[in-house]
Amino acid sequence: MQDFYPSRVSDKPQITKRKDPVIHTDRRLDHEAPLSKEQLDFYEKNGFLQIENLFSEKEVAAMQKAIFELQDSNKHTQSDKIIREPDSDEIRSIFSVDQDDEYFKNIAGDERLLKIVNHLIGSDVYVHQSRINYKPGFSGKEFNWHSDFETWHTEDGMPRMRALSMSIALSDNYIHNGPLMLVPGSHNYYVSCVGETPENNYKQSLQTQKVGVPDNDSLKWLVEKGGGLSVATGKAGTITIFESNTMHASTSNMTPYPRNNLFMVYNSVENKLVEPFSGAGERPEYIAVRKTTEPLGKETVLK
Repeated sequence: MQDFYPSRVSDKPQITKRKDPVIHTDRRLDHEAPLSKEQLDFYEKNGFLQIENLFSEKEVAAMQKAIFELQDSNKHTQSDKIIREPDSDEIRSIFSVDQDDEYFKNIAGDERLLKIVNHLIGSDVYVHQSRINYKPGFSGKEFNWHSDFETWHTEDGMPRMRALSMSIALSDNYIHNGPLMLVPGSHNYYVSCVGETPENNYKQSLQTQKVGVPDNDSLKWLVEKGGGLSVATGKAGTITIFESNTMHASTSNMTPYPRNNLFMVYNSVENKLVEPFSGAGERPEYIAVRKTTEPLGKETVLK
């Protein structure tokens, strides 16, 4: 398959314009969207969107309870799906929660979320990746700048930019407790990164990403082009949707206030993975789903 977005193949970085639409449903059908025209315009221009009050306080409280029950039950579990902080034994992420837990499977397939996702992606979708991220107070580490699509394309073989990430905040996100930072407009440009992909790179990158990170000059150009940085703050329950190629990062958490979220990646059923463009081996199924790519249902499943 033709590689429309080569990366990690040159000793010099390169910035090119994206070759895919941002919103894959015809904008003439905005009146049918579950989002307002203003929301669609904002997402198309900036590459991200925040939505508040989609879930009730009762639903958010249930999600908060569920993520900590899962964390406690896996405190001593040895599994590749459980990622721990690089300098401690604290759980950083638990992967594949929609596959392994019926409760989180129901959230991933919730009708309210799917209506939004289906419209933005312009087709039925499946969950490419899911995880719970825990960033505890005082010890939660930073995550370097990157475009998810650059990783999914290079290491997983995702052909085109027809996917998005959805982060449901399960603690209050302040400007000071390691929130998500995004570069507005960066989704319109693709940074081809420098450096080859090592075998089993995911074992390192899920703790500290070093390969697939943009160079300083490219990142500065994107920030200046987009007019600065945006920080995704908000109360627990706030949903942040960001396009697959939006450049983002998060700082370490030096405060007493944890920052936790449920994170799901939705990919078009028409954009299924091929062989990784890096030439390295495929990442495990719990990181990049290849086998179970049936469209998610439309029924409301949260009670």
